[in-house]
Amino acid sequence: MRVIARSTVRRFVESLRGQKGQRAVKIALDAWFHEVHRARWRSSAEVKQRYATASILSADRVVFNIKGNDYRLVAAIDYGRQTLFIKWIGNHRDYDKIDARTVKYAD
Repeated sequence: MRVIARSTVRRFVESLRGQKGQRAVKIALDAWFHEVHRARWRSSAEVKQRYATASILSADRVVFNIKGNDYRLVAAIDYGRQTLFIKWIGNHRDYDKIDARTVKYAD
C-alpha cells in the first residue's frame, strides 16, 4: 500500500515536540506506517481483519486508533490503486471535534 504522505506523519510528530509521550507516538506511528506500507488490502473487511479496533466509516474511509487509542488517524483508501491517503491525525479529544467522513488536511 502506498501511503500519502509520510511527511504528514513527520509534521504531526514534530508538532508534539516537548510534550510528554512524543517518542511513544512517533514509535506507534512509525510501526503503523511500516505495517500499512507492506499491506495489500483489497477491501475494508481486510483492514478490519488486521486492525480490529479500526472504524470503517465508508467504503473508502477508515479511522485507525494509534497508541492505545490516545490518537486517531483518518485515512481514505483506494483499494484498486493500493493507495492510502492520510486525511487527519490528532488526539482523541480533537477527533471528537471533526467530521471524520469529510475531514482533510489543508496544506
